[in-house]
Amino acid sequence: MDKFGKSQPVKRVEDIRLLVGQGRYVDDIAPVDALHAYVFRSPVAHARITELDVRDAVDVPGVHAVITASDLDKAGLDTGMAFSSAPMRDGSKAPRPKRPILAEDRVRFVGEAVAVIIAEDLNAAKDASELIVFDYDELPVHMALQTGGPALHAEVPDNCAFDYGLGDEVATAKAFETAAHVVKLDVSDNRVIVNSLEPRGCFAEVVEGRLHLSFGGQGVWGMKGELARVLHLDPADIRVTNPDVGGGFGMKGMAYPEYFVTAFAARQLGRPIRWMSDRTEAMLSDNAGRDLTSCAEMAFDENHRILGYRLHTLSNLGAYNSQFAQMIQSHLFSRVLTGVYDIPAAYMRCEGIYTNTTQVDAYRGAGRPEAIYLIERVMDRAAREFGIDPQALRRINFIRPDQFPYPTIPGETYDVGDFDRVLTRAETEADLAGFDGRRAVSKAHGKLRGIGLCYYIESILGAPDEDVKVDFTDDGGAIIYVGTQSNGQGHETVFAQFLADQTGIPVDRIEVVQGDSDQIERGGGTGGSRSVTVQTNVTLLAVANMVSGFAGFLAEQAGVDAADVSFDDESFRITGSNVTPTMLEVAQMAREAGRSDLLTWKATAKLPGRSFPNGAHFCEVEIDPATGATHVEKYTVVDDFGNLINPMLAEGQVHGGVAQGLGQALSERVVFDDEGQLLTATFMDYAMPRADTMPMIRFETEAVPSTTNPMGMKGCGEAGTVGAMAAVANAVQDALWAHGVKQADMPFTPQRVWEMLKDAGHKP
Repeated sequence: MDKFGKSQPVKRVEDIRLLVGQGRYVDDIAPVDALHAYVFRSPVAHARITELDVRDAVDVPGVHAVITASDLDKAGLDTGMAFSSAPMRDGSKAPRPKRPILAEDRVRFVGEAVAVIIAEDLNAAKDASELIVFDYDELPVHMALQTGGPALHAEVPDNCAFDYGLGDEVATAKAFETAAHVVKLDVSDNRVIVNSLEPRGCFAEVVEGRLHLSFGGQGVWGMKGELARVLHLDPADIRVTNPDVGGGFGMKGMAYPEYFVTAFAARQLGRPIRWMSDRTEAMLSDNAGRDLTSCAEMAFDENHRILGYRLHTLSNLGAYNSQFAQMIQSHLFSRVLTGVYDIPAAYMRCEGIYTNTTQVDAYRGAGRPEAIYLIERVMDRAAREFGIDPQALRRINFIRPDQFPYPTIPGETYDVGDFDRVLTRAETEADLAGFDGRRAVSKAHGKLRGIGLCYYIESILGAPDEDVKVDFTDDGGAIIYVGTQSNGQGHETVFAQFLADQTGIPVDRIEVVQGDSDQIERGGGTGGSRSVTVQTNVTLLAVANMVSGFAGFLAEQAGVDAADVSFDDESFRITGSNVTPTMLEVAQMAREAGRSDLLTWKATAKLPGRSFPNGAHFCEVEIDPATGATHVEKYTVVDDFGNLINPMLAEGQVHGGVAQGLGQALSERVVFDDEGQLLTATFMDYAMPRADTMPMIRFETEAVPSTTNPMGMKGCGEAGTVGAMAAVANAVQDALWAHGVKQADMPFTPQRVWEMLKDAGHKP
């Protein structure tokens, strides 16, 4: 159990299939005779429904049903959607206003599902939607990210969904009283739309009396449980599958109303039903990301050592609680509250606020990017106010290698780390010594150049345990059944590669099966950078069991003691024999001997602790003060991911994460008007990062192997995003600081940057 992968950059085996159009996404595999579902959505942000008449819509040729909340209620469904609650500072329970699957007496955001039309084709469903009589009395709209205002829910008169606190408030206050320096910064973390390449979609059918729901998601078991609860079905009567999924990023990790209604309709009508979102519909109804503002304060002694850290965050939840929303900016944010710094006292307070907007939930990093963005902006501001080097301030306050394992204020235990070593490597790779020369060249061309550092740490999340099953097949191969779910990360490659590394079975003889609740008993899905760490951990146990079992079988066949049989990752060896069968050959021998018990291997394993990926991002930007245009000229990442299974896949994950961080920092921003209408509902208005936004990224690793798993690895899926936002923001702030701009907030669009300079009195 002390072995780990050979760290070979194996090319992704699934890419050819996906790139030549042979991917099997949910809209590709829906039954050809499936009826189409179309969702009639609220056109207003807040209103009391006075009339909902669907009779004319039902009479449209080709329409089979129009489903409303009353239909779900009459059928006896449990129509409240599930969500988690954050603990309250005072020990009380947070209010739990219902989020209905379909709007009942009120609508609370533009795009809320009101009715679902089921028809022979999509056009007929859209035509029918035009005939729905939907009358309402508009209510006051609450858009401000603050408590008070028009109440969205009777149970929450001040619109404060939760009020969470963590840390020692008294000790932190004392630290500020004795501080030689106090730095305070207000930070905004703008709302973003996930915009996965494949929008959300699903189909449902009844097969031999059992419900089958297939949807683009991040795991099947949570959805299976929710279907059983809402529809009052025995879980044994439900099958849930995830086919190929074109990006999830947290947004596809939870249930949505359309899935329940599609499943309900399939059972009611006895026909397969399919639903697929279009892009504007996705922008209106998909859970968004981020959207919080924070006031952060940091206390330092006379030697610039941190004495205390205090923050107050307001988190926009949207109109309702989404599945994980309350935990994102409270519990998950707190996991890395103090970053990589040795901070003796800290206190955080977070209030969740309801507004008449689409729900906010997990987005790549889920709380960790928000926490690191805040603390790294404050550290950068402190260095500027003190007039010292930003790297030097961080080094003064880094947790030292001899302090590990390090218990943090939120209750985590960082197992290992050498932050100074990683930062030193990053300084070299980023050529910090040459920055002044590059800045001088920019100045000569009338441009402003800045450099920014973010030193991040994150905590992998999700269930620490996982299952695996390996079957040896009649055709001389093997199938590995995994409990995680690929959303494009390359799982088919990495899990096959790892099993091949440990067993000697050729990669092209290994099939990876995922995302099917009938074939896999349970699993944790994908999310929180957990997949490879937890899945390879349990695969190691399964391999150890099969090696032991096959060795015992060979010992029986050869008439020797089991201790005389060994395995070297490629072949078995028997003392006194020159026969060296491979694992596949031994499996065939077992099959011929009638030993079917040796052809299927199952294992369950739990990680003993979390791992904590960390690293340094350096970003260099050049700004044209005449236009405000900001361009990332140079980007360097040095990560500590521990031991790597496949460096190529790890680098790809970092590139993707950085792209999403740069997108939020430079261009992406959700905008609503005062009446709650979404003004950024197309790609004409919502500015996604483009190819010319992305720089070439220099990626290196400086490994400090984790002690919390036998592979010594650390998750990498979200790391790029966790580090990117603050690196870009600090670089922009660096470029603008000397020109009078002391508060630079994302996104750094040309207009916003130009206005910052103009307001500061800068003259090009």
